[in-house]
Amino acid sequence: MKGPRNDGPSLDLAELLEAAERFAVAAGTLTLKHFGALLAAEAKSDGSPVTIADREAERYLRSRIRTAFPTHTILGEEFGEEAGSAPVRWILDPIDGTRGFMRGVPLYGVLIGIEVEGEAAVGVAHFPPLGETVSAANGLGCRWMVRGASEARPARVSEVTGLSDAAVLVTDPRVALSPSLGEGWKRLAAQVDLARGWGDAYGHLLVATGRAEIMVDPILAPWDAAPFLPILREAGGRFTDFSGVETIHGGRGVSSNGHLHAEVLALLNPAG
Repeated sequence: MKGPRNDGPSLDLAELLEAAERFAVAAGTLTLKHFGALLAAEAKSDGSPVTIADREAERYLRSRIRTAFPTHTILGEEFGEEAGSAPVRWILDPIDGTRGFMRGVPLYGVLIGIEVEGEAAVGVAHFPPLGETVSAANGLGCRWMVRGASEARPARVSEVTGLSDAAVLVTDPRVALSPSLGEGWKRLAAQVDLARGWGDAYGHLLVATGRAEIMVDPILAPWDAAPFLPILREAGGRFTDFSGVETIHGGRGVSSNGHLHAEVLALLNPAG
């Protein structure tokens, strides 16, 4: 492992991206030790579950980051924020999709996003059981690594330009049918070719790799969203909140192939 670096003004996004990829894959290996077993879970203050695997993976990530980049800030879902002096913040979700993980569903992910001077600059989404990783840094493109492949390939969104040919995904249909979003979701789902619930981070992966066109995420914490703004941007698509702002802090998110983004937002928000 590399020793601590000098976090001066010339931050190297390629170095941050490479480190985030390594850390995510290693943390994912830790989660696989628990995957498929019946795990006890505790309820957090928001009612969501947390397991020993979530905590073990986040502790591991924090240790690797703190060793390699000792002046960086770290924000994680399970253990909050540790402030640093450099203008860099790592945002961690050790297991995105804990409920599915607990049921043996192989679509959970290890998510790492990195903000530089407040801008989402690096994103890594690693899916341990699938052996897939999508990662990007601003200006460096988006790459898709698949277990068994000799090298990464470029990740690109699809070129679909009509909703009637599009696949739309959603994290949880029950949330999408809530009073605040239900009518907009019904309008959108009625116009697409395929509507499915391949949710959590995996839906955003499918959009970034051209296998779906739209992912609607009605409830997003920063650690849920952190990798996807740079990933979708560098893959040729878009990631915004429901008002069209490119942010990981909007509380809601839409990934798309870009061609359909404005039309999707108009259907979800008919009043503007």
